[in-house]
Amino acid sequence: MKARLLILTVAILGGFYFVTTHTFPTGGDRGWFTRAASSSATANSGPLPGGMQITAAEAAPALLPTEQNNIAVYKKALPSVVNITSSMVTFDFFYGAVPEQGQGSGFILNQDGDILTNFHVVSNAQSLEVTLYNKRQYKAKVLMTDKAHDLALIKIDAPGLQPATLATSRGLQVGQLVYAIGNPFGLSGTMTRGIISSIRSIRGPMGNLISDAIQTDAAINPGNSGGPLLNSQGDVIGMNTMIDTGGANQNAGIGFAIPIDAAKAALNDFARYGKVLRPTLGAHYVSIGPDIASQIGLPPVPGVLVERTVPGGPADRAGIRGGTQLAYLGNTPIYIGGDLIVAIDGDQVTNDQDIAEIMNGHQAGQTVTVTVYRGQKRLDIKVVLGIAGDSGDVQV
Repeated sequence: MKARLLILTVAILGGFYFVTTHTFPTGGDRGWFTRAASSSATANSGPLPGGMQITAAEAAPALLPTEQNNIAVYKKALPSVVNITSSMVTFDFFYGAVPEQGQGSGFILNQDGDILTNFHVVSNAQSLEVTLYNKRQYKAKVLMTDKAHDLALIKIDAPGLQPATLATSRGLQVGQLVYAIGNPFGLSGTMTRGIISSIRSIRGPMGNLISDAIQTDAAINPGNSGGPLLNSQGDVIGMNTMIDTGGANQNAGIGFAIPIDAAKAALNDFARYGKVLRPTLGAHYVSIGPDIASQIGLPPVPGVLVERTVPGGPADRAGIRGGTQLAYLGNTPIYIGGDLIVAIDGDQVTNDQDIAEIMNGHQAGQTVTVTVYRGQKRLDIKVVLGIAGDSGDVQV
């Protein structure tokens, strides 16, 4: 009897040991644990606390081509992107001094320490501090400001700087991949990716009109202002400047960048004249197609309809006429009855982007021939280009 009891006890203990030290692959998820699929994976298996087995990969998986390009863009562009902290002192209701700080971004133009950013990033600043990607900090001074185009040029004295590579914004296509790198919400070195959503003219944060602005769904947030918008080669095609949030003060998939060609034109002016002399026709206009042109008594050709001219501006002085009658283009109110611009110096004009590109190739004070239709009559009108921002004028 005792022998039977001893045998039964040994059998129970042996069964318990077998159950707790072996696996039972029964298909699906019904087994407790399953064996590794291969010996190589088993070599990387190991217990977790409590005895649970895990299977670990032997090595990190290979990167996809798109991931490799993302990384390449980031590594190329990051050393040229800077964070900008602007400091100022305001006064409260009791005239007590209240220090304030603002955050923005910028990118290095050359090894001399010139940095391009937005005007609204540095405006009213009493001191500026630039932080490089390697966390080194330098005091900066303002060399140039261009409120009319929301541009500013600042300078630091630092060794071993890596300049950004500037591409062109001419010929950009909706659907192109773009990358934004900057300092959103103070989070330095942040990169986001998206596409070019549209090319359109918008009002900038300073109330200025930005012709040919690059619209993107790449996440742009407060602190990204002044940072670069990059193409898939990591070259700068624009400067991130504002977002349309619907009042949420955060990214909603609609961000805008100043085209880099406009910035380069302003820099060329500064290098030649010591100030920005961006040219302008001094007119507000809207792009229309042949069908609309025909409906309002013009030849059925695409062009830019002059809604109004700036009083005393270049177009006004030259005799270009603006609209006189209020109408609606969809839900947008416009003035019709004005001249239709179809060419400047022989270059065809079909939309406001064409005018922006033509202006980037000219200087204030130059005379251009503007070809217009006034009703059915075709006219060539000489216009001396003005300076954007003068006498309430804007570049449009």
